Amino acid sequence: MPPRPRFDRRAPVRELPNINDRISYPQLRVVDADGSQLGVITREAALEVAKDRELDLVLVSEKADPPVCRIMDYGKYKFEQEKKAKEAKKKSHQTEVKEVKMRYKIDQHDYDVRIGQAVRFLKSGDKVKCTVIFRGREIQHTALAEVLLMRMAKDLEEQAEVQQEPKREGRNMIMFLTPRKTPLAKEKEAAAAAGKAVRTIETPRQAAAAAAASEAAGE
Repeated sequence: MPPRPRFDRRAPVRELPNINDRISYPQLRVVDADGSQLGVITREAALEVAKDRELDLVLVSEKADPPVCRIMDYGKYKFEQEKKAKEAKKKSHQTEVKEVKMRYKIDQHDYDVRIGQAVRFLKSGDKVKCTVIFRGREIQHTALAEVLLMRMAKDLEEQAEVQQEPKREGRNMIMFLTPRKTPLAKEKEAAAAAGKAVRTIETPRQAAAAAAASEAAGE
């Protein structure tokens, strides 16, 4: 029987960046920190320039002839690259539909758990499918299931808006919620402002009444 392979406990070898003393090319085309060209100079001269500026010499194009290096703050550059990668990952988030299931007889504790799950999904940018499951004769109580789903929509109104109203689907009743794009407070303010604007528009009847009152006052 062949011996069992031993588990390699060594840490994986990390690829180190080509900066400063790790650059081995004798001639380099160097770009200064401000973007100006320093031309083709020796490795030693490039390292001296980077040292004088208290910055790093970073290899940016190894395949060029001669290789191209840039003088920069490598720590800052690395941080900005990681930040850009994280932002790109956030923007590329694929919206998924996550589901929370319950019975119409759900108790308060279990209901709070479902609310917490839905909040977590919505904050991740996902849609939520709220499903009430009927078993046996429970199908007769669709009205209670609808009340439960509308209660959930109300409790989640800060984070979500209803994409699809409660609807029966087979032996289930479902409702879809989507993450709220506009904060609820701003939405209410906009609605209130619109309502005030409507009230301030004078109707023909109001205008006629105002004119009659003005004439009466003048007499």
